[in-house]
Amino acid sequence: MAEEVQLIGDDDGLAVIGEPTAVERFLKSVGEWASSRELDLRPLKPYLAVGADIAQQASEIAENSGRWIKLTEKSAALVKEHGFMASKQNPDENHLMIPGLSGVGKWLQTEQDGAPLLANPAAVSTLSGILARAATQQNMAEVVDYLATIDHKLDDVLRKVDDAQVAKMVGVAEAIERAWAIREETGAVNQTLWSTVDQSFQTIAATQAYALRQLDAIARRLEDTKVGDLAQAAVLAETDVPKWLGGLAQCFRLQDAVEMIELDRVLAESPEELDAYRVGLQKVKQRRRGLISDHTFQLLSRMDAAVSTANAKMIWNRTLSHAVIGSANHVATGIHDFHGLLSIDAAPMAWNPRRLRRGADIGSQAIQGAKDNGPHAVAAATTLASLVIAGKKLQDK
Repeated sequence: MAEEVQLIGDDDGLAVIGEPTAVERFLKSVGEWASSRELDLRPLKPYLAVGADIAQQASEIAENSGRWIKLTEKSAALVKEHGFMASKQNPDENHLMIPGLSGVGKWLQTEQDGAPLLANPAAVSTLSGILARAATQQNMAEVVDYLATIDHKLDDVLRKVDDAQVAKMVGVAEAIERAWAIREETGAVNQTLWSTVDQSFQTIAATQAYALRQLDAIARRLEDTKVGDLAQAAVLAETDVPKWLGGLAQCFRLQDAVEMIELDRVLAESPEELDAYRVGLQKVKQRRRGLISDHTFQLLSRMDAAVSTANAKMIWNRTLSHAVIGSANHVATGIHDFHGLLSIDAAPMAWNPRRLRRGADIGSQAIQGAKDNGPHAVAAATTLASLVIAGKKLQDK
């Protein structure tokens, strides 16, 4: 078994399981070693030693390790290259068998006296939970990277909230980080550890709701029809939206952490319920994504309307109109990055300043130049611009 590996796939990633050097050699051969992360197989080991007749084989498997890689176009190409084949135990389950190291990998297929090592349904469920945990850990790491790019600190995001609310959220974050660290060290969650985080969701949900209300308030400020007010609101949005997106990302990360701890607790108490519980948590997470995307899409819609207003008034408010459009593009880019982080499917949005005809463009520049030079120059420039624009229209007819 020492030279056998198997790649096991789900909707989020691929796990390579086998003897450590074989796993490393395979991942390096396909260029995925650097992007892989260690897979914690400790919860699976109790289900491997399933009889004295295969004790030696179970012992060997217990020494195996696993690595996990996110399902991307590159890693998905491995599936396309090698193909999936159904397992002997369950034709509906797909296990990617990797040839080339020492024939076909058999880690989940090894049998002794007709008894498969993973015949126990709880073991299969546990393996599914392990893969889900690896995907969630990857998501959490990506949130940390995202927060670093926007120089986000949770205390800064919550500065407008009363001190009691800030203290609650900071305390919850510390409790979750502590529980997560202990679980990583022990490989299990007991009742004592779970009791330290089991009430965290209420505080996280309250913080998430507050951040969403702030995005709604930003969207409402963009409903003004005066370009000057719109420009001011757009500049504020450029500063504030990343802050509240960062707060939402932090909430999502902490919710993921609690849910993984929760799954470990279910594994300890009722392993037969783990699969259904995991599916339920996925549905809850999808609803969270939907709730958040409702608010971000609403904000983008208001940005789109603000840009339309700015473009409509481009001739008489050139600088302010360009400011609105520039801020809108900056905000939209940030929201698109945030959508990608949370796996929210949405096309990027971007806007261009309205292109004026030559006469209108000359007039617009004249008006803006006059505004920049003071109020006395505005009237003359406006009259001149009107004549230029009118003359250009006559020429176009």
